[in-house]
Amino acid sequence: MQILLTNDDGIHAPGIRSLQKALTQLGDVEVVAPLSEQSGVGLSITYLHPLMIHQEFESGKHWGWAVAGSPADCVKLGILEFCPQRPDLIISGINSGSNVGINVLYSGTVAGAIEGAFAGIPSIAISAASSFANDTKPDYDRCAAQSIPIIRKLLQDPYPADRLWNLNFPEIRPDWPRGVKWTSLGVKRHFDVMEKRMDPRGRPYFWSGLDPIQNHQLEPGTDIHELSEGYVTVTPLKFDLTDHDHLQSSSTKLSGSEIDLELD
Repeated sequence: MQILLTNDDGIHAPGIRSLQKALTQLGDVEVVAPLSEQSGVGLSITYLHPLMIHQEFESGKHWGWAVAGSPADCVKLGILEFCPQRPDLIISGINSGSNVGINVLYSGTVAGAIEGAFAGIPSIAISAASSFANDTKPDYDRCAAQSIPIIRKLLQDPYPADRLWNLNFPEIRPDWPRGVKWTSLGVKRHFDVMEKRMDPRGRPYFWSGLDPIQNHQLEPGTDIHELSEGYVTVTPLKFDLTDHDHLQSSSTKLSGSEIDLELD
């Protein structure tokens, strides 16, 4: 199996290093990842200037390709240029911090998997929760090892080419993870935070305070709730944002119909 591995934390991040080692159990791994951190860039691509690349070596052997671009750029290059054959699987991660709720729309990690799904290739985004309050960082080696049986399970079932999986590991606690659960996306976000600070010259600046747990309503069955309860969450996602239920509802039958509206 040919596997393309990317992330948004950058090619030197510990999460991608741990995952690369673990994925060799499943096949040949080609790493194509951003040269620097690209957290929060979403599905952005680079087209106003060229993409510069750098080959990475470890112990004198080829390890991967560093790209001065976004995760989506990396996946495009991986498919078209750097993988010796078309990838059978695309993995993005392991991200430092969870990617749940509507924050998946901002995530560079999830965007890497979306780009893979665009190409019709089974794609999985993997993230591991951390806690700034408790100063706990993910155990990347453990998460990478536990990802392998989950990936094997997901690849057993047929899955539409326009979908992807979003996988999140809970933060480190003695009895966690408690198991693995299918979840829906938690979309009920009830507030946002911008922290205002002042620089030494008295000029204001702001930090975005995106906390996926605190900023959302915790509804059972959603990725946010189950992750906070100590479960590994697996959420199937689609990149087609069309509201098909509305277009195809029996009362309206809107799809393909003309809107009764006069334009000046």
